[in-house]
Amino acid sequence: MTGHQEREPQGPPVGRRALLGMLGAGAAAFATAPFLQQRWEDVLGAASQNDPTGLSGLLPNPGGFRYYSVVGSVPHKDATNYRLRVGGLVDRPATYTLDQLRALPQTRIVHDVQCTDGWRVKQTPFEGVRLADLLDAAGVRSSGAAVRFTCFDGAYSESLTLEQARRSDVLIALRMQDGPISHAHGGPVRLYVAPMYFYKSAKWLSGISVTDAVVPGYWEERGYDIDGWLDGADRRGEAA
Repeated sequence: MTGHQEREPQGPPVGRRALLGMLGAGAAAFATAPFLQQRWEDVLGAASQNDPTGLSGLLPNPGGFRYYSVVGSVPHKDATNYRLRVGGLVDRPATYTLDQLRALPQTRIVHDVQCTDGWRVKQTPFEGVRLADLLDAAGVRSSGAAVRFTCFDGAYSESLTLEQARRSDVLIALRMQDGPISHAHGGPVRLYVAPMYFYKSAKWLSGISVTDAVVPGYWEERGYDIDGWLDGADRRGEAA
């Protein structure tokens, strides 16, 4: 949209010459063979982690996604050190490891992903735990009205109303495009809010907190809509 430092990419920020070089390499790769797409995505993902300007997000990608972070670099997490904390106005706060999340019932959603920048990736599969299930397990108190999400990049945040958060098409996603979510895509765990613009689907998710009111997220504080519904989305349907 989207912690402690364990393994952080090294190197200077991406400069103009490097961006132009990657652009040329990417264009050549597109023309050569589809199997080079994954390597180009790896290049884009690495560049975005050392690019505080965000310019690397403008580079083309045959998969359709753009790579962008609101900070210069993001620590890596995996099954050995990832934790998702659920708290706030709940009766049973909990902390989940990656393996514990994987062991819970999983839901698969196939839906278009769309960014406010205009790009779209059609029919993208996501799999994970329904956010509603984690909220039910935690026991939301009667004073709870919204859910705030924080991320281990140390900067990004998002929010949903409690009604939105309980929809069946809102996931704590562990898989994307039929594979584990990569670090560049916000893994190992990210929020996925299918009926809203992609900035609502916070990457590098680390915290879920039930609040008594909606707390504007990172981009909402910078002028984005708090309710980022996609055009044509059913704002009432798909409730859990």
